[in-house]
Amino acid sequence: MKYCLRILIVGVILFFSNGLHSQKYLKKVEKGELKVAYFASGCFWCVEAIYESIRGVEEVVSGYSGGHTLNPTYKSTGTGKTGHAETVAVYYNPKIVSYVNLVDAYFGSQDPTTFGQNPDFGSAYRSIIFYQGNHEREVATKYFKGLNNAVYKGKMVTEIVAFKKFYKAEEYHQNFEKLHPQNPYVQGVSIPRLNRFKKKFPELLK
Repeated sequence: MKYCLRILIVGVILFFSNGLHSQKYLKKVEKGELKVAYFASGCFWCVEAIYESIRGVEEVVSGYSGGHTLNPTYKSTGTGKTGHAETVAVYYNPKIVSYVNLVDAYFGSQDPTTFGQNPDFGSAYRSIIFYQGNHEREVATKYFKGLNNAVYKGKMVTEIVAFKKFYKAEEYHQNFEKLHPQNPYVQGVSIPRLNRFKKKFPELLK
């Protein structure tokens, strides 16, 4: 009984502390100190870790976006029937890192010709840039067209769509790579992908 009560108390503390943590960044966005951008390119454990490594990024939150159902979960998104994709919300300081830098990192850290990223394929892992406003749309579109013509020869499948709503993922997905470095998936997929990014973009790193 005491053990169950202890678990319940810890759960309540984590719930409220994480809520306060999220509010801190949202307030910074409201004040204009930070901006938030939304990207999907495979497993959000991998993408979160990549953006967390970029100088000027203060926080990255894993979640779901791009679908037609309310309150998606990891399980429901994985079925491919909700239309949602694993997505990250990137809170960044535009005085330190630009949206152009984030898009450059986005395309440079994935294979934009596949419907997902190895070993995760399907609609839940597809490549999407969720733009907010004309500037973000123009930046994403310019990058897409340039790479698609010069590098990928018309094979890119990245979607560029207007942002509608972001649903934060379950708490155990947040900071997953950082908290579970010995996890087999993290060891075999996430960390190698992060290291490839670091080698390619040393100038962006913290």
